[in-house]
Amino acid sequence: MDAAGVASDVDGVGVLKTPLLDLERPNILHKISEQGGYAYVRMSIAAAAGDFRAAEAAREVAWEQLHSGPWHSVLPIWRDAYAMACLNVAKIHYAEDEFKEAVRVLDLGLIMGGMSLRSDLNAAIETSCARERALRVSERKNTENEKDQCRIVRDEEYDQTEVFRSLPLKSLSCKIISRRSSLSLDDFMKDYFLLGSPVIISDCMSHWPAKSRWNDLEYLKKVAGFRTVPVEVGKNYLCSDWKQELITFSQFLERIQTNDCSSGGPTYLAQHPLFDQVQDLRKDICIPDYCFAGGGELRSINSWFGPARTVTPLHHDPHHNILAQVVGKKYIRLYPSSVNEDLYPHSESMLCNSSQVDLDDIDLEAFPKVQDLEFMDCILEEGEMLYIPPKWWHYVRSLTISFSVSFWWSDFE
Repeated sequence: MDAAGVASDVDGVGVLKTPLLDLERPNILHKISEQGGYAYVRMSIAAAAGDFRAAEAAREVAWEQLHSGPWHSVLPIWRDAYAMACLNVAKIHYAEDEFKEAVRVLDLGLIMGGMSLRSDLNAAIETSCARERALRVSERKNTENEKDQCRIVRDEEYDQTEVFRSLPLKSLSCKIISRRSSLSLDDFMKDYFLLGSPVIISDCMSHWPAKSRWNDLEYLKKVAGFRTVPVEVGKNYLCSDWKQELITFSQFLERIQTNDCSSGGPTYLAQHPLFDQVQDLRKDICIPDYCFAGGGELRSINSWFGPARTVTPLHHDPHHNILAQVVGKKYIRLYPSSVNEDLYPHSESMLCNSSQVDLDDIDLEAFPKVQDLEFMDCILEEGEMLYIPPKWWHYVRSLTISFSVSFWWSDFE
């Protein structure tokens, strides 16, 4: 590809507009020059003129800078440089009607790039997705039977006896977390939030479009199929063989549907801000009123999507958490913060919020105090929300294919 593909578009239909990049380009290139990135600057100038090889080369240079050391040590200007490079590459793909490729590159810019050009990235994704959808032939209507085949989770797939055998020792034998139907905000504040006590809230998600849409494979493919997402592969993040990959959402859906572990273990879309990335999915959910308790600030909305038997090991988080179970079922075990030392936290600063105890295979010689600790647990059903107070330890296991949303918020300070 070359400049001809861009320049030939007289009416502007084939040009991907990037007003913020056009405005900020000189400033960004100047800052990169100050950091010695002269090669990147030369390639970016050529890329802006439509040189595809130069555009990809500039993106590679920025990518190498992002991986030159720990993420926190990467200079912010190189994150902006990577976002700029992704926009340059995407503009050329777009001019050639390669809309899926444009979106793939733009997603990488969202995931790995800085914040300065985020509005251009989001707008370019929206435009590219619209053009891609316009090219598709009209989808034929499914029969009722075919619709059932498109469901991600079907009731007959859940064997309760088999599932319970896979749970950690003593599961569902201690204190079950209380359930409240359509809990008012005042009662939530008085009975749970102020007391720092967990609760399951039922009958509170029926108005979410996600309740009817996210168990539909075709819908998920339609709105996010060719988007690129970061996934975790392996038992969990504490295991030595755990790794991360960048794959399309369709590839991810295929893995969890076929239970394909050939890539090295179960594949999990875990704690990812998917709804910042895919606006169609964001429109399918609502922020629960409970997240405004305490007058604080909403910190993040993250997705948790994966096959049965995916595990988030025992850990705690610093914020209030509402975990909304949209599709499937999960087993969740909670320990209060008062038993912190008895759960043997890792000593390393990066993992100090995670326990050394593997609840699926407890080493009682190494961790003798665990077996006598009281806990609360539950099966979180589809359509229910679980409130997890700050610093409460929790272990989570998917019992079926599961799609959940977590809302983190902080108290007023």
